[in-house]
Amino acid sequence: MSKLPIALLTLRLSIFLVMFMWALDKLVNPAHAAAVYEHFYFLSGIGGELMRTIGAIELVILAGFVLGYRKRITYGVVLIVHAVSTLSCFAQYLDPWEPYHLLFFAAWPMLAACFTLYLLRDHDTKLTL
Repeated sequence: MSKLPIALLTLRLSIFLVMFMWALDKLVNPAHAAAVYEHFYFLSGIGGELMRTIGAIELVILAGFVLGYRKRITYGVVLIVHAVSTLSCFAQYLDPWEPYHLLFFAAWPMLAACFTLYLLRDHDTKLTL
């Protein structure tokens, strides 16, 4: 039995967990999510309803992602969203010794995991639709 599908499943589930929590934050605490968007993406004035809508859309995409549905699209969107998130924190990488900035470096291995999963999506067959 090949170990690759099991390895890819663990990547998919762990990526899902992180992305799910960020999407859930938009629904449960839209003010926090709006503050993140304002600080890191320079998008201000995002109201609670719009943030909840973004969170709901993300949850739909993530449902497809975790189920392995339409992998080219769902895995690709997850990769792009996480890449934008990772790159938007560039200032934190330049000053890693400030409080909490080291935590931002965890985004890089996750980005590598998203990229790996996207490249190997045809081999990700365990527990997929």
